[in-house]
Formats: sequence, structure tokens, C-alpha cells
Amino acid sequence: MKTVDGRQWANREDLIAHSGYSRDTLRKLWSDRKANGHPAARDIDGVMHWDVGVWDAWFKEHCKRPRDLSGVDRTGDPDEPLPPAGQARVLGVDPARITQYGKTPPPEWPDPVHVEQLRTRTREYRTRAQLWAWVDNPVSGFGTKGGRPSGPDPKKREAKAKAPDPRVRLAAEALAALPGRKAGEVAAALAERHGQSVDTWKRLITQARKQARQ
Repeated sequence: MKTVDGRQWANREDLIAHSGYSRDTLRKLWSDRKANGHPAARDIDGVMHWDVGVWDAWFKEHCKRPRDLSGVDRTGDPDEPLPPAGQARVLGVDPARITQYGKTPPPEWPDPVHVEQLRTRTREYRTRAQLWAWVDNPVSGFGTKGGRPSGPDPKKREAKAKAPDPRVRLAAEALAALPGRKAGEVAAALAERHGQSVDTWKRLITQARKQARQ
């Protein structure tokens, strides 16, 4: 850890050792910061760091979130390996939730105890004990209000895909304002004015030109 102005700052490796949670879990908490309020990072020597005191206070409150675990089935053999449908019954969720977890695992989602190779896919088995331990871990987020499979909300993703990208409009306006300029020059001007990379603006300029021809 680094000390700056009397405060401790931790990079990702430091937080792993400090919290006891995996890199993947801390990465997921950071990537979901808009929803969970994860503290902002500070760049120190080109590496992201977090104020340890601020992070600890946030994490303590994060783990106190009200959760409803009443739908979890606590009966049965703890060590019995269960297929996805059985896992869904234990958690009291739709089997589609388990399928989604396989694609974008939530924090601390347990590794399977057995993987069955089918003709077109694999089937992962987990025990009841693993599932109970996971739901009881507050960092899992299971049972929180509005809980859903980890990853982008499909409805929001679909709406975002349908909505026009305002950056394309900016690219079109820049092309009109800078006639005769090469795409790279226009992209560089846009990157300087609005941020993001020159390559990103080049792609947006190409999209703007395609739309103009339609």
C-alpha cells in the first residue's frame, strides 16, 4: 500500500489481500460501481488505487444491504451435486438465472464440482452446501431488492442498441464544419474536444458517412 497525506491507498492486489476476496469479485464490484456506489479510484504512478478507509466504510455498508433469502430451500443433502435445474430450485429462481450465471458469474459464484460434457453444451453441477454458502455471503448480492442475473439488463441493452448514438451526430456535424479534411484529422479534433480515442471517432465518422448516404 501507499501512504499519501497520511491516508493509505491500495491497488487491486492490496485490496485482494486486505479484503480476502478474489480478483474477479473485486473487478465485478468495480465494474458495477454506478449501481453499487463503489468509491472512485485515484491514479498513483499510473495504477488505480483506492482510499482504504473510504473503501472499508463503503464495503461495510454494501454488505448490510437488506436481502430476502426466504425463497432459498435449506433442505436436502448438502453434498449432493445438482444440475442447473436443481440449483435453481435450491435458490428459488428461474433456471434461466443459472444459465445467465454461467455466462456472467456474479461475485463469488462457486466453481462446479463436476462438469458434464453434452453434445452441444456443458452441464455444471454444484452442491447445496456451495449454494447455501454463496447466498449467505453478502458480497454475492443475492436476494437484494431488484436482484437479477449479473451483467447488463437485457431490456436496457436492447433499448440502448435502438437509441441513436449522439456521437454519430457530433461526427456528422464535424464533417460538415471541416469540409475537405481527412477522417483522421476530423477524428483527432473530436477526440481533443470530447475525449475518447481517435480510432473510436474514426469509426463514428465512418458510421456518420454511411448514414448520410442512406
